[in-house]
Amino acid sequence: FMGSGKTISLAGPSIIFVYMIIGFMLFFVMRAMGELLLSNLNYKSFIDFSADLLGPWAGYFTGWTYWFCWVVTGIADVVAIAAYTQFWFPELPQWIPALTFVALLLSLNLVTVKMFGELEFWFALVKIVAILGLVATGAYMVISGFTSPSGRTAQLANLWNDGGMFPNGLMGFFAGFQIAVFAFVGIELVGTTAAEAKNPERTLPRAINSIPLRIIMFYVLA
Repeated sequence: FMGSGKTISLAGPSIIFVYMIIGFMLFFVMRAMGELLLSNLNYKSFIDFSADLLGPWAGYFTGWTYWFCWVVTGIADVVAIAAYTQFWFPELPQWIPALTFVALLLSLNLVTVKMFGELEFWFALVKIVAILGLVATGAYMVISGFTSPSGRTAQLANLWNDGGMFPNGLMGFFAGFQIAVFAFVGIELVGTTAAEAKNPERTLPRAINSIPLRIIMFYVLA
């Protein structure tokens, strides 16, 4: 959510195109990953087929860069949590909520695998319900012609009324890509869970083929 706010401030309404373009490209990346994983069910993740098809050096490099990617993502999330906390508690030092949530995340990762999966499901559901709620609220405001206290009316024309779809020019549009890509981190987990699926030949294609619909729902509409 914090990243989305930043990309909107840079790209304006053209952020819709940014998410669509990135989603379009990543869908084909995921299709390719699915084909490779299903070509040999001994592959447990993209690290395995990188090492097998390109050589051990590729598997080593891919594995450690992927680990580093999630370390940076975890740090970014903790920084965002601290920033959100400071909004409500400006007097609270940022290291306190940061350390608190690191301890919380550590405790969640120390529970049994089954419990971790259950917790992950419910936490993910909270975010999905929140996004769907935002989409529904936005649609209702547009349909009902909601007017804010400042006199602005909710309407689709707001996308192009104030400076057009590209209010900050092409530079703002392209600047939105580097932050928007960050929002797609985790999409590859569909592939890394192939080893855990009971019937990967059926579940993996279904999960990957549903990616375009999820991108439209959770990124474009939101």
